[in-house]
Amino acid sequence: MNLSYSLYKITDQHNCPFSESEYSKFKFGDSALAEKFAEELFNGFISQHKELILAHDEVVILPSPYHSIPTASNYLSFHFKTKMNAFLYENNKKALVESKIHRNQTYTTDYGNLDYNERVRLIANDTYYIDRNFINGKLCLFMDDIKITGSHEHIVKKILNQYSVEGNFIFVYYAELLNKDIHPNIENYYNYFFVKDVESLSKIINSKSFVFNTRTVKYILKLERNDLLSLMEMVDSSRFEQLFHLSISNNYHTIADYKENLSYINQSIKNKITQNYGYQFTERST
Repeated sequence: MNLSYSLYKITDQHNCPFSESEYSKFKFGDSALAEKFAEELFNGFISQHKELILAHDEVVILPSPYHSIPTASNYLSFHFKTKMNAFLYENNKKALVESKIHRNQTYTTDYGNLDYNERVRLIANDTYYIDRNFINGKLCLFMDDIKITGSHEHIVKKILNQYSVEGNFIFVYYAELLNKDIHPNIENYYNYFFVKDVESLSKIINSKSFVFNTRTVKYILKLERNDLLSLMEMVDSSRFEQLFHLSISNNYHTIADYKENLSYINQSIKNKITQNYGYQFTERST
């Protein structure tokens, strides 16, 4: 069984059913909005699929694929899982089990600007892995924040079919583009509705509810040097130390488009430590 659920349906490009500004902030790391969206999504989802959820003894939730740095939709999934577990507790059922769609590659292309065929070609070169033995025969919730072309869903279904995975699968989205006359690049209109420049981004990063995700990290690593310098003046240096280590964990230091800014951030961190503690770093010989 394959089902799909979306809370908001996009049918008119001039009349968005959700707050574009809030969505943009969410996409760039506002975890408070991730929690708000998750509560809305859970309430809508459970009103339609309560009986289906309760009919299964074990339900698996699978956030959108990532390597090391979570995507914005992973934070949405986390809060959705919290809401669902409280519901399952009230109904004397076992909590959700979480699994992961692993991916090995990353790309610097702005996914939100691509059409369906371009998206499929891009992610088809990626390496996805699902523990088919773990999810086989179970009710699985595949979570994502928005469905624009359905390319991600297509790839996941292809993997499930390829490995003959059986079970009940529901693809769950906060929003979905239904009007196919609207170009898929409307996704970037939503993504960047609030984040127009480094000043607007700094307001999100400086908020108490900020968390790094892949979009924010990649955005910063591709900034022009003047913009990066401006952002570093607006944001506490501890944020950039966190960004540096996250970037390494995702192997961004091996990607040409990110190397220069990452090296500059690393050197700035070292200079800051030298200023504060008088410790001198020496370059490692190669």
